[in-house]
Amino acid sequence: MSERKWNITTRDGLQISVRPAELEDENLLIELFDHVSPQDLRFRFLSAIKHVSRKQIADLIGVDHDAVESYIAFARDAVTPIATAVLACDRQKRRAEVAISVRSDFKGHGLGWGLLGLMVQEAKRRGLDKIESIEDRSNYDAVELEQNMGFKVKPYPDDPRLLLLSKSLTA
Repeated sequence: MSERKWNITTRDGLQISVRPAELEDENLLIELFDHVSPQDLRFRFLSAIKHVSRKQIADLIGVDHDAVESYIAFARDAVTPIATAVLACDRQKRRAEVAISVRSDFKGHGLGWGLLGLMVQEAKRRGLDKIESIEDRSNYDAVELEQNMGFKVKPYPDDPRLLLLSKSLTA
């Protein structure tokens, strides 16, 4: 698999390493999602779930890595998974949707900001025109974070519960 790896220092000094998730990371991702609050699981999957299934994990990591790439972030011990991000490109490779989940006990350190910045960087590296996020209207923290990073907000078509946030990556 890829040798790509990033080291990020969050706004409050938390040091993390990020790499693309691999098939062997299934159990690590299950462990990570077991430490994500029920509300954050609902925000991430846009439905009420209590546990992320092995099939959902396999769908995130067992796909065409040019179209969908999952990333996993670790605490400096390089063992504890603390966050994940997914960048899913459309068929034309012009835009991508991003989704991020952070362990409950690691929220508030700037991890979401760091991962979103990395996803924007990766979308640019892939030559995409736009990066998007679909958010529940009540996910105020994510909406504010994305707006602070330059994402524009619009109502999501045909679902009043959701918002579509997007950021142009072209000059």
